Amino acid sequence: MSFAIRLFVGYFLIVGLAAWFILSFFSREVEPGVRQGAEDALVDSANLLAEIIAPQLAYGSLAQGDLLRAVSSAKVRPLAASIHGNLKDSVDLRLYITDAKGIVVFDSEFQDVGKDYSRWRDVYLALRGEYGARSTRDIADDENSSVMFVAAPILYSGQVIGVLSLGKPTRTVLRYANNARQRVRELGLILLLASGAIGLLFTVWLSHSVNQLRNYARKVADGEPAQLPTSGGRQLTELAWALENMREKLEGKQYVEQYVQSLTHEMKSPLTAIRASAELLPGAPEAVQLEFVDTILEQTQRLQLVIDRLLVLARVEQLQQPASASVLGTQAWVESVVASRASRAQGRSIAVRVLVQPQAQHAAVQGDPFLLQQALGNLLDNALDFSPTSSTVQIEIALEQSPAAGMRQIIRIRDEGAGVPDYALGHLFERFYSLPRPETGQKSTGLGLAFVREVMRIHQGEVSLANRTDGPGAQAQLVLPVVFVQQAKEGAVQSAENKP
Repeated sequence: MSFAIRLFVGYFLIVGLAAWFILSFFSREVEPGVRQGAEDALVDSANLLAEIIAPQLAYGSLAQGDLLRAVSSAKVRPLAASIHGNLKDSVDLRLYITDAKGIVVFDSEFQDVGKDYSRWRDVYLALRGEYGARSTRDIADDENSSVMFVAAPILYSGQVIGVLSLGKPTRTVLRYANNARQRVRELGLILLLASGAIGLLFTVWLSHSVNQLRNYARKVADGEPAQLPTSGGRQLTELAWALENMREKLEGKQYVEQYVQSLTHEMKSPLTAIRASAELLPGAPEAVQLEFVDTILEQTQRLQLVIDRLLVLARVEQLQQPASASVLGTQAWVESVVASRASRAQGRSIAVRVLVQPQAQHAAVQGDPFLLQQALGNLLDNALDFSPTSSTVQIEIALEQSPAAGMRQIIRIRDEGAGVPDYALGHLFERFYSLPRPETGQKSTGLGLAFVREVMRIHQGEVSLANRTDGPGAQAQLVLPVVFVQQAKEGAVQSAENKP
């Protein structure tokens, strides 16, 4: 079971148990609450009627006929009272009056006059001046036939002269209790569903944040560019920064170890040549001494070039994205690089031609201008180094649609040299790997293509180098995201308008 499912199930169980407990408590308390409210109303009504009846009962002039007529009329009186959605269409109160001995002198049901109610709890307590109430079933086996009675003593001149007991069938009260219980359950279900939805959203958010951290860690482990996730709340953001700090420290340690090893290996040959020349220099003839001095100067320059290029490569490899970004027209970028190598190409009678497909004329690239110039310049330098005299180097700018990546721009640099040996194809982008130049037999620092690869990485692009299939020579290819000059201008205008 995944982390997200476990989290959601745990949250839902906690909320569900809490909701069940609350709903059960309210459901149990609804009926007693309704009963108590009804009893409170009966107490008020019974005492009010007791005050009205007291003078008549004291003088023995209780107008039973008038009471009977009033009760009978009330029972047939048309009602249409809607009480919170419950329709009340009849009077369902019951009333009886006893004398000071508990003998019934009036009964609204016309059946218990003359009976002794002095032992009924409501009458017994009311005759003693206390609060009396009882609940009695009309039918012994039917719990729904229960009637709740509340008695009030009939007082005259400070003496209890009788009891008035007012009753109400429990079934009419329970109707309101059942309706209230149903509403509580419905609201509880809505609350439970809302809590579940909130829990689901929270689980999705937290799972998304954790997945971002996981994907970030995986990309870092694979050496891919990764953006630090900082949208998961304070604790998850702190965890992300902790991972980032750990990554930087680990990468820094490994980076230093790798570069020390690479630099040490690359410096051995120049240092060996310098040392040998220096040892032989004192006793050598003057003409030979000049050769040794030239060797020392040449190897020193080689060391300086290696160190300079290694520092530039080290800076680029530490970047996750361009330090500064601007929009360059692709054609203008390519032509500026070609112009910077024009004298070198002319010195060997090499023609450099730029071919721009019609749909790519307005293409542009967004990135660091200096790094992009250096990267394309390295590829053009390689093409010139391996091209024979009086040949042609062709640079093509094209657009291609990719199902996965969308529209991309491609810059291809083709030369007419001998191509790349098969054994070298898999090592071209390794640091310090280099092939001898056909004209001089010398190797470069072996850092140029590694530099191009890193520049493409931070610009979300790709670089490849392979032999041509349409003739002799090699083809280097850059693949980069494309923006269009008009879109770039509109984006710049919109960005300026949004600034405060």
